[in-house]
Amino acid sequence: MGRALSKQPLHRLGVFLAFAFLLAACSPKLDWRTVQSSQEGYSALFPGKPEKIERRLPYQNQEIPQTLEAVKIEDDIYSVSTIHLSKDQIALAPKLLEQLQNNLLGRAGVNTETAISENTFYQTANRQRPPAKDYFLEFKSTGAVEQSMRVRWITRVTPNNGAWIYQLSVLHTAPARVDARKFFSEEAYSNFFDEFHPE
Repeated sequence: MGRALSKQPLHRLGVFLAFAFLLAACSPKLDWRTVQSSQEGYSALFPGKPEKIERRLPYQNQEIPQTLEAVKIEDDIYSVSTIHLSKDQIALAPKLLEQLQNNLLGRAGVNTETAISENTFYQTANRQRPPAKDYFLEFKSTGAVEQSMRVRWITRVTPNNGAWIYQLSVLHTAPARVDARKFFSEEAYSNFFDEFHPE
């Protein structure tokens, strides 16, 4: 029963993201800007001014802070979701990350082993280059629109022995399906992923 309850709030993440996307519903042209999110421990290059939403995520009888910054540019939504775990909650990190991944990958009918992916690196604020993995997802068709996504998860331990879990993603929604890996390799998307720098 505890496991079922722990999955329920993660299911509501989709509602949280959808709400954020509605707030960021304007579609300006690309206007790249570096956003410093010192509270969340990162800087990111967004193609417009993002909207920011904060909430507390109920998980295993605890309250976990979560922040989302997102901007909609025409058919694309660029977003960075941040979950902060204190040193007393850090043991939750592996399972929480696994459930976040399974929830999103499952919507595309894949898992971490079967999804189209690419090994890459990200650069920290002090110029280290840890490894990362990008996933290229094509969600099940609704008939009216096709959705695809590039997503990356990064976990970082904080100086006070807590942890950050970051989810970077670009969601593309349009009438025609695209080849996700080829489409999201274009410069406008690569810039967003390459210029994300956690502390």
